[in-house]
Amino acid sequence: MGNWDKGGQNTLSGGGTLTCNNLTSGQVYGIFLINSNNTDTTTTVQLVIDNQTMPKSITVPGTTMGQGLASIALVKGDDTKSVSISISADQTQSKILAYIGSVGMPIDATGFNNLPLPINGTRNKFNVDSRYYQVVPTSWHQLQISTQATQFISVMFISQQATIFICNPVENAEASIYPCGTVTKDRDYKVVLPQSGGPQTLITQSFTGNGTQRVWMNADSPQNSQTATISLQSLTRLSETEE
Repeated sequence: MGNWDKGGQNTLSGGGTLTCNNLTSGQVYGIFLINSNNTDTTTTVQLVIDNQTMPKSITVPGTTMGQGLASIALVKGDDTKSVSISISADQTQSKILAYIGSVGMPIDATGFNNLPLPINGTRNKFNVDSRYYQVVPTSWHQLQISTQATQFISVMFISQQATIFICNPVENAEASIYPCGTVTKDRDYKVVLPQSGGPQTLITQSFTGNGTQRVWMNADSPQNSQTATISLQSLTRLSETEE
């Protein structure tokens, strides 16, 4: 059984288990699971939060060399302080890259470009290894996520909620999202799609900051991320550049 308390990038193979005992109440966490084996084999991962809740079966789409999009399980620290993921021993060829995202995770950000998101409207590359963070001031701001790829998924975390953005959504666009325990859509997480009638390549969201940290993470594939950008602009202090 592997120790996963820092929530960093870790590899899970058939017969293996990873456990994180470091979840905090008042936070929503995303468990990111990406197929990283050398064969195009779909993998079933079992996620456990406690002895009273049935394990959650999560399907991670088959691909090769870590080139697929992530399946995302959402877990609340109010439900559990511990989460375990495992792959059955009979899935001998399975290999999953796993990590945990939230405002505080992963504690070990090795393998990520862990950078502040500038509040100046510039377009920043939103690669598969991107983890942007920012303490957003108490004023109006506009977030934009843009890509030419189909079904591009990214996640924004604040302490008690996750927002999942899907550009160019396909039918059944939420198939890769797995709420666990008491996690409930429109309360603990929400899904944001492009505006009806507008360009499906662009998501624009205006919001007021509250002086707390937000984190943005990519949940898509390297191919889909090649044209993806993310930007954050202040709407109430346009004459100033905030870093």
